[in-house]
Amino acid sequence: MLPDRVRTLIQLLSRLPGVGEKTAQRYVLFMLTTDSDYGAQMGQELIALRENIGHCSLCGNLAERGGSDEPICSICTDHKRDPHLLCVVARVQDLMAIERTGAMRGRYFVLGKLLSPLEGVHPEELPIERLKDRIASQNITEIILATPPSVDGEATALYLRRELAPMGITMSRIASGVPHGGELEYADPITMGRALAGRQRLSR
Repeated sequence: MLPDRVRTLIQLLSRLPGVGEKTAQRYVLFMLTTDSDYGAQMGQELIALRENIGHCSLCGNLAERGGSDEPICSICTDHKRDPHLLCVVARVQDLMAIERTGAMRGRYFVLGKLLSPLEGVHPEELPIERLKDRIASQNITEIILATPPSVDGEATALYLRRELAPMGITMSRIASGVPHGGELEYADPITMGRALAGRQRLSR
């Protein structure tokens, strides 16, 4: 019933998180029937997205390349933030969820993944040495472990706690309030703010 190009785009859009085939079809039909400039602009922006957006060379957050091979995000260049406080998160989505609370006055470090033996993610695949270098070079005095309260998140927090303990820094874990097994990405700002404010110090 539909041209090949339309079906191909529907299949591509349906691979997006939370987008089923029917929703993808509505998106494609909307783009075909709306102002042609809209579709053209979206196409240009999608192409430019991968070309101009990379990961911050310091923390792993999203950042504009700006002609630099080592982009730095706006959070890492914000001089109003506490340079000695570092919040370790699993994903950029978690960083964004914490930022929405307005409760985090320090900076971040994005792991990119969590320990998950079932999915083949082992300790050597985490950027632990880069994290240690960041702590040492920037004189970090407190680490907030803000991994999700899931099995993988707790295992990752325990591993980080063990690896970073010899560095003699204060470590804390975000408090309850984020449901067990839940994703930080979907936590509302009030819940996330309370979790940060009620973080618990971890013994060395």
